[in-house]
Amino acid sequence: MPRLFTALEVPPHIAESLSRMRGGVSGARWIDVENYHVTLRFIGDVDDAFARDAANALSFIERPEIELTIDQLSSFGGDKPRAIVARLRPDPALVEMQAEQERLLRRIGAPPEPRKFVPHVTLARLRGSNSASVAAYLGARGYFPPLRFRAERFVLYSSRDSVGGGPYVVEAEYPLYETQPALTGAVWG
Repeated sequence: MPRLFTALEVPPHIAESLSRMRGGVSGARWIDVENYHVTLRFIGDVDDAFARDAANALSFIERPEIELTIDQLSSFGGDKPRAIVARLRPDPALVEMQAEQERLLRRIGAPPEPRKFVPHVTLARLRGSNSASVAAYLGARGYFPPLRFRAERFVLYSSRDSVGGGPYVVEAEYPLYETQPALTGAVWG
């Protein structure tokens, strides 16, 4: 029974920049750089028939490439931090693509995603880290120049049943179409 989710891949040069922010938090399990991604929709543990249906449904998505910006570090979990993340600006095109995936997957029988979509890259999972040490980490590393990249596809990943962090396998890929630059003037011939 595969565990599936859809995501945008983080290009190697962006992942390398993010990896420089690792370290300095007790109880952090830092995610391997090759496993950095932006989760769009967690699907969960499904049978093979549902996995095939999901892969097929996702193939009907036709969206343009998306320009993404990672511009801040944050944590999830409040007073009991559970993850350190690099947040993306919530670009409308990204939010719309995620919502379309949610609608498609619900139509074929996936339960609703209970969490609000907050685009991010998980850098570390935390166990036993206190909020003061996470706040100190964020204070020391929280500002960095924005990291920009273009998402040219989204993927359907499978993962083994674990506490997260990979390894992930690309089960299907879905290209986003290239947008043409707008014409800046009339061409007369």
